[in-house]
Amino acid sequence: MSKRGGGGSGNKFRMALGLPVGAIMNCADNSGAKNLYVISVKGIKGRLNRLPAAGCGDMVMATVKKGKPELRKKGALRVALGDFGWGVGGSWCLCGSVLCSARVGVLFPSLPVVYTTCFFPLQLLLQVMPAVVIRQRKPWRRRDGVFLYFEDNAGVIVNVKGEMKGSAITGPVAKECADLWPRIASCSGTVC
Repeated sequence: MSKRGGGGSGNKFRMALGLPVGAIMNCADNSGAKNLYVISVKGIKGRLNRLPAAGCGDMVMATVKKGKPELRKKGALRVALGDFGWGVGGSWCLCGSVLCSARVGVLFPSLPVVYTTCFFPLQLLLQVMPAVVIRQRKPWRRRDGVFLYFEDNAGVIVNVKGEMKGSAITGPVAKECADLWPRIASCSGTVC
């Protein structure tokens, strides 16, 4: 068996991986998100110059690109320290002409501040959440010899225990995903 980590319960057979890092998939639940941007894949240890990729049933870390504002909101404010002359004790920032020497706490009172030594003085970090892939467009082969694929790439937002954020799933769910994630299988209308 490969070194890839399994899902919620049980093991998963090897399948073609159709969603590399950077892929955008539809969000198939009613949590308010429209699409998800894949940032990383759980359980992938990696190899040099190979992009981590996910298939049906894999958990990924994703951000919401379209959807409700509370899902798209920025998670933290990253401010560079004074290594490049942009900071006074780490609390002042300089960002071109927009935020020239502005106090971070006054402009962004509700965001937590993460201090770093990056080149760019001011960056907003997106909120990252786990998601499970339930459909993929790339064909994969099942053990009985059947090749199967769906018409879109789709996933659902979950928590770290595999419980869905939404309460319903639109469209079919792959059997490989339903076997690994029982909470997703119970919310799905069709398993194929």
